[in-house]
Amino acid sequence: MHRDALRIYLNDHLSGATSGAELARRIARVHGSSPRAAELRRLAEDIAEDRSTLLEVMGTLGIAPHRYKVCAGWATEKAARLKPNGRVLRRAGLSTIVELETLRMGIQGKYMLWRALTPVVRETGRIEAARLDELAERAKSQMAVVENLHLTAADTALRQGRA
Repeated sequence: MHRDALRIYLNDHLSGATSGAELARRIARVHGSSPRAAELRRLAEDIAEDRSTLLEVMGTLGIAPHRYKVCAGWATEKAARLKPNGRVLRRAGLSTIVELETLRMGIQGKYMLWRALTPVVRETGRIEAARLDELAERAKSQMAVVENLHLTAADTALRQGRA
């Protein structure tokens, strides 16, 4: 195991996990009165829990989190809100589509993280590989939820014209 590569890799994922957790919370908050609000809240909670699990994995492997990368992940999510969306003072349905696409990519990255760590945990013996399998399956389930939400949002914004 190459410690420097592992440290950088895990901290990069922690930055992404921070951004993803913030984005998921914001999506859930913005759509708090929608028929899918409970599903969005649960997804946000799961993604935040996965971030905590990543921190636990890092601790178990003796990898310290880098605060500047956590701050960068937080700031990246906030800066992404500034993108033009065709509206000046209110949210556009297109924003939801792009946010869900971004969230889906982040979950895909998380899935790949859990898969990439499998040989590392086998080498160290400090984490059960079965735990990573569970986390990867959870990520696959989250991707399916986001894809379904995305299709609904795309239909509303693109086909029905409520952008």
